[in-house]
Amino acid sequence: MKTDDSREGLAPACASCGMKEKACRTPGGQAPPFCPATLDAEAVAGSLSRYADPGIAEFARQASIQEAECYVDRGPGPYVLHPTKTRTQETAEFARRMGYRRLGLAFCAGLQDEARVLAGILEAQGFEVVSVVCKVGGTPKETLGLTDDQKIRVGEFESMCSPIAQAAVLNAERTEFNVLVGLCVGHDSLFLKHADAPCTVLVAKDRVLAHAPAAALHTAHSYYPWLKTVR
Repeated sequence: MKTDDSREGLAPACASCGMKEKACRTPGGQAPPFCPATLDAEAVAGSLSRYADPGIAEFARQASIQEAECYVDRGPGPYVLHPTKTRTQETAEFARRMGYRRLGLAFCAGLQDEARVLAGILEAQGFEVVSVVCKVGGTPKETLGLTDDQKIRVGEFESMCSPIAQAAVLNAERTEFNVLVGLCVGHDSLFLKHADAPCTVLVAKDRVLAHAPAAALHTAHSYYPWLKTVR
């Protein structure tokens, strides 16, 4: 996409939008100068053509229906949000909506207990579950060129996390929908890049906050202000 000189160095910054009546949510609403619907109008408009694909359109339609059904007592406004479904239940319901039967579970070795519980829940809801741990293959970290002092446990053997192998296993098993549980930053990226089936993240790894990374954002102005400093 060509660069528009009139942008004057602006880039989309929805996270900084302070408009009360946002154009993206209210017809006739306001948009700041950095609104992507203005800066990248061609990209936004062009993206709609992708929904002409029946598979993508149905996936998006069911995702939107699932979004609404996570709330109860919906009706004419003004509506007060009343959520009732956990992410685990939402994941199972969406998979069922899409007609998926064979689910893939790619998990971190440190969350095997959680993965076992999740597999049991999904199986109890009628799904076939294929699960694969991040250490699959037992490949030494030296394969990636790591030195001994770059391991977690210096002086010991450590298997590398192999998200590409995890994706390859689930691809070979022809899973229809993959669920990620606690893969490391970067490893999750590699898995998502190499998996054939659509994926969702159930658990985002946070070793300090019991895998609830949003907690650091909630307390960024109190206990975690130091996150804004480069270390």
